[in-house]
Amino acid sequence: MKITQDILTERALELLKELISIPSFSGEEDKTGDAIEQFLQGFGVATKRQHNNIYAFNKHFDESKPTLLLNSHHDTVKPNSAYTKDPFDAHIEDGKLYGLGSNDAGGCLVSLLATFVHFYEKKDLSHNIIMAATGEEEDAGEKSIRALLPILPNIDVAIVGEPTLMDLAIAEKGLVVFDAVVDGTPSHAAHPNGNNAIYNTIEVLQWLKDYSFDKVSDALGEVKLTTTQINAGNQHNVVPGHVGLVIDVRVNDCYSNQEIADILQKEAPCKMTPRSLRLNSSCIDPDHDLVKSGLALGRKTYGSPTLSDQAALSCQSVKLGPGDSTRSHSANEFIFVNEIEEGIDIYIKTLTGFLQ
Repeated sequence: MKITQDILTERALELLKELISIPSFSGEEDKTGDAIEQFLQGFGVATKRQHNNIYAFNKHFDESKPTLLLNSHHDTVKPNSAYTKDPFDAHIEDGKLYGLGSNDAGGCLVSLLATFVHFYEKKDLSHNIIMAATGEEEDAGEKSIRALLPILPNIDVAIVGEPTLMDLAIAEKGLVVFDAVVDGTPSHAAHPNGNNAIYNTIEVLQWLKDYSFDKVSDALGEVKLTTTQINAGNQHNVVPGHVGLVIDVRVNDCYSNQEIADILQKEAPCKMTPRSLRLNSSCIDPDHDLVKSGLALGRKTYGSPTLSDQAALSCQSVKLGPGDSTRSHSANEFIFVNEIEEGIDIYIKTLTGFLQ
C-alpha cells in the first residue's frame, strides 16, 4: 500500500486521540511511549528506546551527511483545575480535538512523526533525519532529551515541535532563576533597628525593577528580569535577619546564562545565587536554508519567550508546530483538526525544500 499524505494525516489523528486517552505526566510516559513505537513500527520503521524516549533513524542514514533532528515531547502537565471536560476523553467538537496534551505538544508530535514516516525510505536526501519523541519535557527531567542526546550522532540542525501556529520561532529565550538574599540585623520588634532586612529590601526591589541589560536582540528583544517571590519572618514581634527573593530572568540570545549570572552577582545590591545555568537561549541563523524553506511557503519568523527542549540543544534549532502556545496548560485544551492537517503539509513542504 502506498503511504499517502492523507493516510499519514488520518493515522496521526488516530494516534493523537490514543495519546490523549493515556495519562502521561512527566516521568510516567511509558504507555504513550509504547503507542508511539507501535505507530512507527506499523509503517516499517525500526525504533529504538531509551527510558521513555522513542527514537528512529531514516532508512538510508549516512554518517558522511549532516543530520537533522525532529523532536517533540509526549509528556503532559497535570490537568488544570478549571477543566469542565474529561481531560483524557479525546473527542472532536466543531473542528476542535479536545484533550490534555492535544495542543502541547501532541499535535506537533504526531505531525512530526507523520513527516518522518513520509521521508523515512527516501534516498539521496541532503541530511540524515532522526526522529525523537521524548519524555519529561515539562519538568526538564533527567530522563528527557538531555539523557538521549549523548547517545545520538552529532546533530547539525533541529526542528523542535511546539505550538507556533506553524510560524518559525528562530530564537527562544533562556531562563535563569536566582535565589536572592537581602541581609539585615535580627531584633525584637519593640526595639529600634536601623538595619531592618525588610526595609532594606525596598531599595533592592527598586534596583531590580529599574535594572536593564545592555544588549537587545533583534528576535527576542531585551532580557526580562522579574521578581516573583518574597519570603521573610515567621513571628509578628521578631525582625528577621534575612529576606529571601526569587528572581526570574528570561535571557535573550545575546547572552549566555553564565554571563547573566556573572553580571548580576557583580552588580546587584544583594547576594544572587543561580539555581541552574543549563536552560540557555536558542537560535538559528535567519539565513539558514531551513528557515529560507519555511519563508518560501509564506511562513513568518519571530522570537519566542517560552522555553522548550531547544534549551537542551547546542546546535542551531527552530521551534515550529501546529497549535497555539496560548492554549498550552489551559483548561479544556484543544487543537483544531485542520491545524494538524496543515502542520503535516507545511512540515513536509518545508523539509522537501530543505533536504533536496
